[in-house]
Amino acid sequence: MQTAKEEVQELLQNLPDDSSYEDIQYHLYVLEKIRRGESRANLEGTLTHEQTERLLSKWRTP
Repeated sequence: MQTAKEEVQELLQNLPDDSSYEDIQYHLYVLEKIRRGESRANLEGTLTHEQTERLLSKWRTP
């Protein structure tokens, strides 16, 4: 598992050289959201496809 510093270094290496501060901040934001989501899924579990379909079917209009 990579450290936060290593993840940021890899992110910066993969971004174009002309990336703005805003581009970098956005990608860091997305990376953090992904990490939080993975952590939450590990702690709380996830839904199956069928469970998701049942929940979303309540929102669909016939």
